[in-house]
Amino acid sequence: MRHQIDHRKLGRTTEHRIAMLRNQAASLVRHDRIQTTLEKAKELRRFVERLITLAKKDTLHARRTAARHVQDPAVLKKLFSTLGPLYAQRPGGYTRIVKLGFRKGDGAQVALIELVDREPKVEEPKKGKGKGKAEKAAKPAPEPAAEEAAPKKARAPRKPKAAVAKEATKAEAGPEQAAEPAQEPSEGEPGDQA
Repeated sequence: MRHQIDHRKLGRTTEHRIAMLRNQAASLVRHDRIQTTLEKAKELRRFVERLITLAKKDTLHARRTAARHVQDPAVLKKLFSTLGPLYAQRPGGYTRIVKLGFRKGDGAQVALIELVDREPKVEEPKKGKGKGKAEKAAKPAPEPAAEEAAPKKARAPRKPKAAVAKEATKAEAGPEQAAEPAQEPSEGEPGDQA
């Protein structure tokens, strides 16, 4: 019988489990919703709801108690300035867990945990050097008129590195020696040693 068992161990040591819950709580407060396994979501719900209850009090002691569990100052500020007043009249039940099905790789049950009465913010894709697959596929083909207006120059074929090195040695030797081509021994001659 499972009497008096306080929490799920989640297959981790105590330190790892607490660190994971702290990180997930910070992500949940920052993004308003996260996707994780069902068991982790149920444990995270207990952890986050205690933090929001502390944020409703908004005393120095409550701030310091919450700061023990959440080290990110931006998350603490959002917790006490936004979420605390938002849920001031709600007597618990600040999160919602929505089951999403089973994960393809290991068959774990996946769930979405989100804060209730919050519109999750949609993040803009960051502008970087690379483009995502969706942007590449959605990009229209360039117009043919633009290609006709500015034809591209044909590139000259590249010379092998050995030919470039010979020309450099000829230029260094001087103009009188460069005019006479040097006779190189062919393969199989007695002067060739490899």
